[in-house]
Amino acid sequence: MEQFHSKLNKQKREGSGSVSAQCPSNIALVKYWGKRGNQIPMNSSLSFTLTNSYTETELKFKPKENDGYLVNVYLDKNLNEHFAPRIYTFFERIEEYIPFLQDFEFEIHTHNTFPHSSGIASSASGMGAMALCLVQMEQNFGGNLSEEEMLRKASFLARLGSGSACRSIYKGITVWGESEFVENSSDLYAVPYPYEIHTVFKVFQDTILLIDEGQKEVSSSVGHKLMENHPYAQQRFLAANENLGKLIPILKEGNLEEFGTLVEHEALSLHAMMLTSNPAYILIKPNTLNVIEKVWEFRRNTSANLFFTLDAGANVHLLYPENEREACLEFIQNALKTYCSKEKFIKDLTF
Repeated sequence: MEQFHSKLNKQKREGSGSVSAQCPSNIALVKYWGKRGNQIPMNSSLSFTLTNSYTETELKFKPKENDGYLVNVYLDKNLNEHFAPRIYTFFERIEEYIPFLQDFEFEIHTHNTFPHSSGIASSASGMGAMALCLVQMEQNFGGNLSEEEMLRKASFLARLGSGSACRSIYKGITVWGESEFVENSSDLYAVPYPYEIHTVFKVFQDTILLIDEGQKEVSSSVGHKLMENHPYAQQRFLAANENLGKLIPILKEGNLEEFGTLVEHEALSLHAMMLTSNPAYILIKPNTLNVIEKVWEFRRNTSANLFFTLDAGANVHLLYPENEREACLEFIQNALKTYCSKEKFIKDLTF
């Protein structure tokens, strides 16, 4: 990890100012669930980076003399003391790579274009934006990284804040976790998907049904921890790694039926791990299941290429190709909107 250590000297780490960054959320098609050590995944994962669901962050800084971290976090212009401890933990993990964190008082202003803590990976986009800000700050102090090196370092740092955040740094399809199927893949950072992608997947639609906008009853951190003694964990890790390999020819050939079968199986496998944890817990809601049954029924009746995936929450991501957008949105509007909290959903797309 020597490549990520900063080369800045003390004299160059001075002055006040601000940096800003925008980072999107992502939705994993092959899920990561379970980790070891310092944010190292137990299996590789693959995700679509979204377009309209993102975090905007401004990082203001000014010099201070006392030791320790000093951070105030403002979410939508309101001071949010709940976030500061997580930032302190993040800073502790990355200080050997960003050595000026105790030299400044920080003020973080952040805004999500989607509901926080509702299963749309706000921690991924939030920590991704923070990592991009810090790398930009390092560059402003005299860093000499190329654009590729900056993105890789941001991905490496973001992982130490939130595992899936490392995938949000890059557009398109990304892979995180060392995999025999993906060259140059790494447990330490995500990489852009290096293989051929059929045109149908380059403009794929993602409509996010907001089944539940509240705080999750069990955090992702707790869920990952419960995988440590899970009776089915090892089989799950093997299956996820194999599914990533199976997805490569599907993405190349544009086989939508096989894509949907694999992606839906991955989503249900993720929640099966939660249901069979000890203690067991359930993040999906009755309306999550209602939506899944309606999607299956719609596919049987129309042969539409409309598929679902789930993150670690109750909300449903509906995936479909652009040329079926009108029919799928009409179905969502007429048959699925009623299952959403306040009938709310987000229209998004990949790339």
